[in-house]
Amino acid sequence: MLRRILDASSNILVEKEQEIKLIVASLLARGHVLIEGVPGVAKTLTAKVISRLTGLDFKRVQMTPDLLPSDIIGGYVYDQRTGAFTLKKGPIFTNILFVDELNRASPRTQSALLEAMQERQVTIEGNTYVLEEPFMVIATQNPIETEGIFPLPESQLDRFLVKIESSYPSTKGFIDIMKRADFIEEASRELKPVLSKEEILRASKEASEVVVDDSIYQYIARIIEETRMHKLLRLGASPRAGIAIIRLSKAWAYLDGRKYVIPDDVKAIAIPALRHRLILKPEYEIEGGDPVAIVKEILGRVEVPRP
Repeated sequence: MLRRILDASSNILVEKEQEIKLIVASLLARGHVLIEGVPGVAKTLTAKVISRLTGLDFKRVQMTPDLLPSDIIGGYVYDQRTGAFTLKKGPIFTNILFVDELNRASPRTQSALLEAMQERQVTIEGNTYVLEEPFMVIATQNPIETEGIFPLPESQLDRFLVKIESSYPSTKGFIDIMKRADFIEEASRELKPVLSKEEILRASKEASEVVVDDSIYQYIARIIEETRMHKLLRLGASPRAGIAIIRLSKAWAYLDGRKYVIPDDVKAIAIPALRHRLILKPEYEIEGGDPVAIVKEILGRVEVPRP
C-alpha cells in the first residue's frame, strides 16, 4: 500500500518519501503527527496529498490567538425555523485534520484539541460524540517565530506519536520543484484515491497484529530507561513513549511487508518517536544541545537483540 502512495505522489512531492512513510505509519498506528518546519516546505501539500490518495476526508484549520475551542469542535446553534438547538459540527469531525501553526492557538484551544486527540471523542454541552475512524491530526509549528506564540507544554507534546522535522530540499530537489511548480499545483488537485477508507482501516487492524518478540520489548525498555538516566536530560521518556515505539514499529514492519518487528524497525522510528518527549537540562539546551544526538547515542550504546 505504501508503494501505491509513493508512486502516485512522486511527481508532486519531492524528497518526501521518509515523511510520507512516517505519516502513513502513524495513520495505521492510530497516532497523530507534529511537523516542525519553516514556511514553504510543503507541509500542507504533503497532508493534502496523503488524504486524497487514501480517500479520506480532509479539513484544515489555521490557528490564531483568538480562535475558540468551539471553532474547532463545534457547538449548538439556535435554528429559528424549528425553534430548537441543532449541532453544528466543527472541522474536527473529519478523518485528517490539518492544524496549521498549532502554537499560535491559546492554551485553552490547544488543550481542547489535544484532549479530543487523546480521547478520540468530543463533548459538547454535556453530549459526547465519538470521532469517526480513521482519525488523525497533523499539526505544524514554525520553529523560527517567537512572537505571538504559545509553546506546547511537555505533557501535550507527548500526545503526538511522532514529530517530523521538515527541512529544505537538496539543490537538485529544489531545482526540480521550481521547474515543476505549475504542474505540481494542478496535479495535486486532480489526484485520485489509490486506497479506500476500508483498506486503511483493514491495514490498521493488520498492523496492530504484527508480532513483537519479548527481546524487542526488552530492547525498547532499555532504550526508554537509558533516557531517564541520561546526564543531559531533565526528563526522559515516559511509558507512553514506549507504547508509541511499539505501535509505530508494528506499522513500520507492516509497511515493509513483514508480520514481525525487527530491531531495525525500532531504530528507524526511534528519533521521530522520542525527539519531542525528551527535556534537556537548561545548561545543555543553552549550549545548543539536541535530543536527536542523545537518541542516536543511546541507540549506539544499547545492545541490539540477536535473532
